[in-house]
Amino acid sequence: MRYISTRGQAPALNFEDVLLAGLATDGGLYVPENLPRFTQEEIASWAGLPYHELAFNVMRPFVTGSISDADFRSILEETYGVFAHQAVAPLRQLAGNEWVLELFHGPTLAFKDFALQLLGRLLDHFLMKRGERVVIMGATSGDTGSAAIEGCRRCENVDIFILHPHNRVSEVQRRQMTTIMGENIHNIAVEGNFDDCQEMVKDSFADQSFLKGTRLVAVNSINWARIMAQIVYYFHAALQLGGPARSMAFSVPTGNFGDIFAGYLARNMGLPISQLIVATNRNDILHRFMSGNQYDKDTLHPSLSPSMDIMVSSNFERLLFDLHGRNGQLVGKLMAEFKQSGKLSVEAERWTEARRLFDSLAVDDEQTCATIAEVFRDSGELLDPHTAIGVHAARECRRSMSTPMITLGTAHPVKFPEAVIKSGVGQEPALPAHLADLFEREEKYTVLANQLQDVQSFVAAHGNRGKPL
Repeated sequence: MRYISTRGQAPALNFEDVLLAGLATDGGLYVPENLPRFTQEEIASWAGLPYHELAFNVMRPFVTGSISDADFRSILEETYGVFAHQAVAPLRQLAGNEWVLELFHGPTLAFKDFALQLLGRLLDHFLMKRGERVVIMGATSGDTGSAAIEGCRRCENVDIFILHPHNRVSEVQRRQMTTIMGENIHNIAVEGNFDDCQEMVKDSFADQSFLKGTRLVAVNSINWARIMAQIVYYFHAALQLGGPARSMAFSVPTGNFGDIFAGYLARNMGLPISQLIVATNRNDILHRFMSGNQYDKDTLHPSLSPSMDIMVSSNFERLLFDLHGRNGQLVGKLMAEFKQSGKLSVEAERWTEARRLFDSLAVDDEQTCATIAEVFRDSGELLDPHTAIGVHAARECRRSMSTPMITLGTAHPVKFPEAVIKSGVGQEPALPAHLADLFEREEKYTVLANQLQDVQSFVAAHGNRGKPL
């Protein structure tokens, strides 16, 4: 399998090189040159498989030529063996034909564990083979950081630096990052917002001279391996509810567009999906595009669903690439114009093409809390605010009542107690046993100014397990 850049000016790479590269040298994102496609008979034959075996079948075409089947199977079995629920991603029924896919049974209680537990193990495999050491630099709006640190904490050949916006993530999210100790683990609280953190990471990838020879690896959703891992649970959910013999609809809480793009790919790989709903909060750039063809930067507003407090959705470029007939030169021009003006729209027929599959809704904090209360009252299920946004969007945008509607349950409600308390359900979520002492654990992080040079100097000074790079 070869991978090409969405901007068309970078060399094609194999899976191993894409995993380590993250961002393409032309600033684009890597996508498969050709997407594998499965027959309905193949998909149907996977019903009842353990999650790690289904994952092998879905992901194997993406890694062919870079890792042996035996090694890949072993890594997948180890990856999903650490999840707390035997089904790995169980479905919970909310109403007649309405479901939540619980993606929070991994070590850090968020859907990011599905990809980052795998990414850490793949990195260790390839770096050990190469005898190479790398620096992971990532930005998080809350969940990616802890999932990346947890996934990579035992990697022998990795130093990891995670940037989060100071005082703009929940206390549980922060503590899940800052209480994991290790010479190779560094948490940086940037005095800015998530987009500032993400921009620093992108700028650092564009010019890595500050590292003095060591290379950066991305763990944000720009890394293809993360998208690849997220495709699997769409197949898993559909197979539980009668797929592929019947079509499914999914509502996806999303800020960076990675999780829903994985659903788009699952559909293009042969899984019958009739509708994908982009569910977001008041930071609604994706909703403004899907509803009105206006992908314009706006002021970032803190919300009760901080993982979606994002102004610019990194993975949206991957969809633009397909909407423009995979014309990298055209996408490169579009993205350059967007960087300059902060505005982007596409030709009417391309936008209409996107609307055939995608719907969207922006949900404010008040409605988020109301949905948490409503679902708890009607079903006894307690939702986190992101999942509540997904459920509300599913109910508002649903095209067919006969098609199973599955909302991705992206995080455990204990990560966002403020929203649960404000919903008035009268029940505060409790930490699971393995995190019961989280609020007593020692924290370690560094607060830095919102300055690229300050962050890069810190990384250069603290890499290589505490020795300057």
